[in-house]
Amino acid sequence: QVQLVESGGGLVQAGGSLRLSCVASGRTFTNYGMGWFRRAPGKEREFVAAINGRGGSTDYADSAKGRFTISRDNAKNTVYLQMNSLKPEDTAVYYCAAVRSISGRNYYREYEYDYWGQGTQVTVSS
Repeated sequence: QVQLVESGGGLVQAGGSLRLSCVASGRTFTNYGMGWFRRAPGKEREFVAAINGRGGSTDYADSAKGRFTISRDNAKNTVYLQMNSLKPEDTAVYYCAAVRSISGRNYYREYEYDYWGQGTQVTVSS
């Protein structure tokens, strides 16, 4: 069982930055691919970014490319999402997710993930 706890959300003006963190329980963090998803008001939850277990491969949704960076510190069992140039349309609850995998690939679909955090609210004002 893996427990995920997100932090770092908040209120920021358009153009600002936030860094989200997600700490995972357990001893074999490198065996898990990690992802960030978000759910905006009235919308379905959507993929934002993913990183494989060793941190050597990352992928992003088109909306995140060039502005967001996913990274991980396996010594701290933590995955990060650095968000720059934030826009009002980035307002959402952001979720961290984990999938048990040693394949090295990234995962993009909700059903592929085994564990989820409770989410952290990000609000971007115009």
